[in-house]
Amino acid sequence: MKFEVHQTNQDCKARLGKLSLPNGTVNTPIFMPVGTQGTVKTIMPKELNELGAEIIVCNTYHLYLRPGANVIKAAGGLTKFIGWQKPILTDSGGFQIYSLAPLRKITNEGVKFQSHIDGSYHFFTPESVVEIQETFGSDIAMCLDVCPSYPSEYEVAQETMQQTLQWAERARKVKRKETNLFGIIQGATYPDLRKKSAQATVDLDFTGYAIGGLCLGEPSSVTYEMIDAVRDIIPEKSVCYLMGAGYPEDIIEGVRRGVDMFDCVLPTRNGRTGTAFTSLGRITIRNAQYISDFTPLDPICDCYTCRNFTRSYLRHLFIAGEHLGPKLLTLHNLNFFINLIKNVRSHIEKEDFLVWSNDFLEHYTSKNS
Repeated sequence: MKFEVHQTNQDCKARLGKLSLPNGTVNTPIFMPVGTQGTVKTIMPKELNELGAEIIVCNTYHLYLRPGANVIKAAGGLTKFIGWQKPILTDSGGFQIYSLAPLRKITNEGVKFQSHIDGSYHFFTPESVVEIQETFGSDIAMCLDVCPSYPSEYEVAQETMQQTLQWAERARKVKRKETNLFGIIQGATYPDLRKKSAQATVDLDFTGYAIGGLCLGEPSSVTYEMIDAVRDIIPEKSVCYLMGAGYPEDIIEGVRRGVDMFDCVLPTRNGRTGTAFTSLGRITIRNAQYISDFTPLDPICDCYTCRNFTRSYLRHLFIAGEHLGPKLLTLHNLNFFINLIKNVRSHIEKEDFLVWSNDFLEHYTSKNS
């Protein structure tokens, strides 16, 4: 992997960069659609390409359970297996295991967990998770981490941070030379723990660095405070990834603070359940007010959905239980997020990002309220 910073911003920490990976080049800042089980739900790889997606996120936990690492290896790697010939970042599955609290047990050695599919028992170690992602042929692999819940007591946050660091050191030792492995910074909502975690993780010298354990329900101001606590510790030459951040406001604020990479299930999950992200704020398309609304979903959007269908028709699809409804809203939402990050890059290049972002946030949040 090669990461180059091409332009910085005088008014904040926003920057333009380019990430060169085995399966292609990624422009940063970047938003990564989530394809948990090897698919961005309801969307074909061809459509992702047409939308301008440059990299997607898949999940080690889910793909390990089904179809299995051996199947993916036999297919020639994850890119060939899923028909996506661009870069893929694979999450370690730490968050998924965290969400299985009643079905898992964490020890110093690793984590024992029950499959949510059939109840079978499995054991992940920091070493095995790296090996699985190397079998997938991931462009970027993530260390196995322990994700604390929100809110967390200080002692719990400290314990999970230390465990994550110990596992990171073990993962770093076993990775292949060519593997692009990212370390994950933990510490819950405590600035002192975040700083300790960041410094210790940087000292291990990873390819890139992720800020994990945020966007779990804490106030946005706390999220931003935790980014600020660690951002100056992460080397300027290294890429910075804020895991799970997906609201437009959080992406804008993250870019201001020097974050380069974002991912979230919001565009697809909300699209499937009837919520659209638009320039006018979020719209719940099932609402009765759209029964006879024959305007586009978003008046300034040029996606396939907005060019061809009205709010009235989209509402009809959801009320009637037609599969096309979730498909069209997901397509629109992904277009919104991908265009948002393109606009971010454009205004950083024009050197007016802070002015533009202030205007965007004022307009967007006021409409939401």
